[in-house]
Amino acid sequence: MDEIYMKEALKQAKKAAAIGEVPIGCVIVYNDSIIARGYNKRNTKKTTLAHAEMIAIEKASKRLGDWRLEGCTMYVTLEPCQMCSGAIVQSRLDKVVIGSMNPKAGCAGSVCNLLQMQEFNHQVELITGVLEEECTNLLQSFFKELREQKKKEKLQNKDK
Repeated sequence: MDEIYMKEALKQAKKAAAIGEVPIGCVIVYNDSIIARGYNKRNTKKTTLAHAEMIAIEKASKRLGDWRLEGCTMYVTLEPCQMCSGAIVQSRLDKVVIGSMNPKAGCAGSVCNLLQMQEFNHQVELITGVLEEECTNLLQSFFKELREQKKKEKLQNKDK
């Protein structure tokens, strides 16, 4: 089942890429059903808070009518940052399933692990590496294309 839901998160990530956003996608599952979807919209909404996870948490809370997301599992294509990891702990999600880890900014095991700190009143079950290759390739392709676009723009500006 993890791969099925991660594929849904990848669909969300592709929506982000289609609008020029970093391709990160997320779904939240409750009772074997997707109750919320989100994808990165930081540039579109011009706010730091518009991460895929934050958008999905807000939608799931509205759907369930509670800020507590007990019994829910989040599937996300990239390891959550410190803000999203904090929101995950605060929302009481039971489990997070991650596609690709983020060694530069990930806070679910890479830089640190906020999801499983014993000092907090809630710890989150963590599964990593689900459809890792697809998730990583999507991100790498996006950034490669972005770098190539910037090179072209730089050359065009030089010629002017």
